[in-house]
Amino acid sequence: MVHTESRPNLISSRDPLSAAGETRQTLVVLTRSSGYLTLRSGKVPSASTALEMDGYTVLRAVLKPPQVESLSADVQRVFAQYPPDVRDPDDGIAQMAPFRYEMLNRSALVQRAVGNPRILRTIEPLLGEDCHVIANTAWWQPPGNNEHLGRFWHTDAGPHIPRDPGVPWDPRIPYPIFAIAAHIFLRDCPLEAGPTAVIPGSHTSGQPPPIDRLADESLEWEGHSAVAVVARAGDVALFVSDIWHSRLPPGEDDPGRMFIQCHYGRRDIAQRIRPTTSVNHLTEDALARARTPRQQTLIGHHPPSFYDG
Repeated sequence: MVHTESRPNLISSRDPLSAAGETRQTLVVLTRSSGYLTLRSGKVPSASTALEMDGYTVLRAVLKPPQVESLSADVQRVFAQYPPDVRDPDDGIAQMAPFRYEMLNRSALVQRAVGNPRILRTIEPLLGEDCHVIANTAWWQPPGNNEHLGRFWHTDAGPHIPRDPGVPWDPRIPYPIFAIAAHIFLRDCPLEAGPTAVIPGSHTSGQPPPIDRLADESLEWEGHSAVAVVARAGDVALFVSDIWHSRLPPGEDDPGRMFIQCHYGRRDIAQRIRPTTSVNHLTEDALARARTPRQQTLIGHHPPSFYDG
């Protein structure tokens, strides 16, 4: 059963985030002070704690109405100026029409938004201060549009630490997080819009969603049922790449959705803003020698997949 929470924040009650300030809590933090990632304890935004424990959080009123207005207009400009990015032959124009990739290359306003200090203060304790954007896509879906793979339970790549479901995670070890997605909302996203639903804690499962239940809205993990991440324009939802999530079916009064999606990854994870067919480290001779699919992937020439956008 999918539910929303009646509190002002959709995250747990331990996270009293507001536009005015953030309660800071102690968390084991990743830092890169000498070239290596190391651990330290320190005070961090409570949203960082929620991200580590629950796998998602919502930052309220990150953008002011004039910023939302300007970003929305610029996203519409990009949609008018650039055709849909069809990078996989199996994807048709119609399926890709609601998306535009590499947004930070196409919009200075988007580039500024994905570097918002509140977002960075939340994710850097988990990814390191040198984390970077690995993908950046704008979504503009008209009312009733739900024709994309995100309508089924999935993770954004991963699980990054796969393990047998019978092997519990040692609670003494902070659960590693490799990538975090942000949805920067440019329109209100109520339940009628078919928001993203997440299953709290599932990012620690070490498992993908059960393949026989990918369309099951009642899916749970360890007693946790799905939470619909409703939001207002200017809010930013963050979720760990490994969390089980899905778009919910839109309702009869679906207003459509518009948001900027940005994936942030650890420095060690390659950027996927453009496909490796157009951006790579390969010479023409090296490419010509790679004749089989495995020879091509071995040298870094990959087909489009997760994060490619």
